Amino acid sequence: MAAAASVSDDPGLLRSLMARPAVVIALVVFLLILAAALLAPVIAPADPARMSIRARLSPPFGTYLLGADAFGRDVLSRLLFAGRVSLTIGLGVSLLSTALGIVIGLAAGFFRRLDAPLSRLIDAMMAFPDILLAIALVAILGGSVANVVLALSIVYMPRIARIVRAATLVIRELPYVEAARALGSSDLSIMAWHVLPNIVSPVTVQATFIFAYAMLAEAGLSFLGVGVDPSIPTWGTMVNEGRQYIDQALYLILYPGIAISLAVLSLQLIGDGLRDALDPRLAKDL
Repeated sequence: MAAAASVSDDPGLLRSLMARPAVVIALVVFLLILAAALLAPVIAPADPARMSIRARLSPPFGTYLLGADAFGRDVLSRLLFAGRVSLTIGLGVSLLSTALGIVIGLAAGFFRRLDAPLSRLIDAMMAFPDILLAIALVAILGGSVANVVLALSIVYMPRIARIVRAATLVIRELPYVEAARALGSSDLSIMAWHVLPNIVSPVTVQATFIFAYAMLAEAGLSFLGVGVDPSIPTWGTMVNEGRQYIDQALYLILYPGIAISLAVLSLQLIGDGLRDALDPRLAKDL
């Protein structure tokens, strides 16, 4: 079995992605969302926390381009700053869950005595619905941004761990790993130099999906009132705040809902493109 090429070492990866119009559009959309969030302090027309009771529930395309909320705060400004928090949570969950999943997956797949207990732990965690486990963990840890990232990372960690474990079980039996072991390489050295490079591709694809799942889960937690502190604007908290005014001001949930949908859909399409481009069996058809 040949070693899988890493994402950065594959010269045809970008060309394969660019050959798919849907992936190109998704990439452009996500980069625009990311740029808008990063540039929020520069392009936001107003302070997202500034209230004006006289402007309460002002409709869009007037003084406020996207309208004002129940406290007279500019919806466009809050949407931009909320994107910074939502994207930060998604990225943080993706990175932390990937790191935890790699460690647990490598331990389960490489050390036979740890395989059974760690596999049972992973199976037990995946038996719970994601949102219910996330609600329980956030209720225990608290509703800060850091705690939401930690809770969702624990929820999605088993997805990475299962992929890493399955790949490690195969790779540890390959001839070049046996040769490295015969030459006196330590277990840590073998995992770092011979196992990890072979799991970069599937882990990268799954991490992209987890980025999207985490943003959607954060929005769900905030909508249910158990996520990030309501004083911190996220797309989920904006939907939660606007739902009681749905009859008067539909735009309060429409705009953050569109932002969530575009971000999640674009990440899913990018993940699909990466999966197809990095899988040798699918790459032949591109």
